[in-house]
Amino acid sequence: MSDTTATTPRGREATRQRLLDAAAEVFAEVGLDATSVESVCERAGFTRGAFYSNFASKEEMFLELAASVARSRVAEVEARVTELAGEGTLEATPATAVALVERVLDLPGDDRLGVLLMSEIRIHALRNPAMAEAFLEQDRELGRNIARMIGDIARASGLRLALPQDQVAQLLLLVWEGTMTRAVMAGRDRLGARDEVQKSLAGVVPLLIAGSD
Repeated sequence: MSDTTATTPRGREATRQRLLDAAAEVFAEVGLDATSVESVCERAGFTRGAFYSNFASKEEMFLELAASVARSRVAEVEARVTELAGEGTLEATPATAVALVERVLDLPGDDRLGVLLMSEIRIHALRNPAMAEAFLEQDRELGRNIARMIGDIARASGLRLALPQDQVAQLLLLVWEGTMTRAVMAGRDRLGARDEVQKSLAGVVPLLIAGSD
């Protein structure tokens, strides 16, 4: 086990990412409460010194891990939107908007880790005001990113939204998170959970579209 002494930004970032990757693995196995700093360091191959040179606490690390999962998910959606735009298939009508949403969300990633993380972090945030403040700021940032993408898709598709794009983003995130959480609870695999999310969104999307230009 090593105590990192990396002094370059790239070296520090690599150490931080290894700790986050290790935390994700341990968390997925035993949950947030049972995940200790020592277990994360052991999995990553670092000492406690390396951990505390990157994170002030386990809670800070898990907030960063949750943010990392969210950023990765947003990046996947952005890449998918760019791909569809390049193919010239991003345009839609109110009648085909659901199919477009399904294509945008047809991604390879597994959302189970994100659901587990966010569910446990919410519980801790309800009891810890400082953690709650950090969590809410992350949530607002995610909402802003999703709202921006929804606005981009609507403009590219010539669709008019029934509500401001930030409200549309909030509603879609609520539907996505609620459905995915129930799917994970029910033991659905990745494809089964994704199918349930798409069905739920299919019922909501038409209500959020006012028409087309």
